[in-house]
Amino acid sequence: MLRKRYRINPIAPSSRGAFSCPETAMSVEDVQRRLKALGYTIGTAGPNRDGVDGDFGRLSQLATLAALVKGAPAPADAPSPPPGTSATKPSSVPASWMPAALIKGIVVHWTAGAHRASALDRSHYHLLIEADGKLVRGTPSIDLNDARGLKSGYAAHTLKCNSGFIGVSLCCMAGAVESPFKAGPHPMTRAQWDELPAVLADLCRRYDVPITPRTVLSHAEVQGTLGITQRGKWDISRLAFDPSVVGAKAVGDLFRKRAAALLANPSEA
Repeated sequence: MLRKRYRINPIAPSSRGAFSCPETAMSVEDVQRRLKALGYTIGTAGPNRDGVDGDFGRLSQLATLAALVKGAPAPADAPSPPPGTSATKPSSVPASWMPAALIKGIVVHWTAGAHRASALDRSHYHLLIEADGKLVRGTPSIDLNDARGLKSGYAAHTLKCNSGFIGVSLCCMAGAVESPFKAGPHPMTRAQWDELPAVLADLCRRYDVPITPRTVLSHAEVQGTLGITQRGKWDISRLAFDPSVVGAKAVGDLFRKRAAALLANPSEA
C-alpha cells in the first residue's frame, strides 16, 4: 500500500494525528524512523514490528513531544543523499540510508585502502567510516542484501556471507602486514574506531539484530565463528593505536560490548 507524505501542521490536525494535507515533505515513516534512531519507544506496529507503520498515533506523538522538550535534533527533511555522500552526523546513520529489509547480521571490515572512501571501496560496502570518523554511504543499498534473496547490485563484502548481512568498513590499512604486524601508511585511527559502535548500534536497532558473536562480527571472525571458509582475511584482528589488543575475537568483543551499551542507552552516543 502506498503511503502519502504529510507535513506537520499543529494548527489543523487530521485523522492521522498532527499531520495534515499531502505534501512533498517528510513521511510519517521518516519521522518514526528518526525517533527510533534517537532511542524513543513507538510501539511494535508495522511490517518490521518496530513501530514504523505510517500512522502518527499516540506513541509517536508522545515520542515527538519528548524529543522537542529534550531539544533533540529535528529529523532532516532533505532528500536522501546519493551514494558516496557523507552523513551530517557520523555517529548516527541517517534513516534514509536504512531501507526496509530482512537483515540478520553485520560484518565489520577494513578496506585495505587509504583513509578516504574510493569508488571501489564504496562498491563493496553499505557504509564506510573515513579516517576522521566521517560516515560515507556505499553504492549498494542495504535492501539489496535482503536475507530473503540477494538482488542485482548487492554488496559483495564477505565470501558466501552476503545474504542478510550488512557490510560496514573502516577506510584504512593499505600496505599493512599481519605478521610481524605493521599498520602501514594508512593505519586505523581512533576516530574511526570510536564511531564504529554507534554505527553498529543504529543498524542493530533499525533491523532488530541482536548483538552476539554470530550476528555482529568482523571479517576475521567469519571463518572461525560461522564456519564459512574465507581467504586469509585478518580484518579486524589488530588495532594500530593499541598494540596490546591482539586477535579477531579480542577486537570483536570490544566493539560488540560498546555497541551493546549504546543500543541499551542511546544517550551515551
